[in-house]
Amino acid sequence: MNPENPALLAPVFVVCLCAEWCGVCRDYRQRFEQVQASFPLVKFFWIDVEDEADLLHPLDVEDFPTLLLAAGDAPRFFGPVPPQLETLERLIRAQLESPQAPVLADRAVADLLARIRAAKSG
Repeated sequence: MNPENPALLAPVFVVCLCAEWCGVCRDYRQRFEQVQASFPLVKFFWIDVEDEADLLHPLDVEDFPTLLLAAGDAPRFFGPVPPQLETLERLIRAQLESPQAPVLADRAVADLLARIRAAKSG
């Protein structure tokens, strides 16, 4: 099965929020990059919550890794995940295969997504 869905019009964004001091995050980064290679049309961002604290403010990330997944401007998932390759792949496929999935109602997460897109996509 092709991991990309050509019917999906909005780009999918996968943002991993981690910290360099976190051993789990350091181990997860290689898996994150491995999955990134499998989804060339998805936009991946790795953000260190301490190095880019201003970008995240006012949200606090306390559990690592925390993922933000979105389709276009619509955040669809925000929360901690197990640092497993299969979990990340399954979450990405869910976004690609369900372009009409519900959007998160949390305005702070939508604002975070907009800040990340402005800072990283431009």
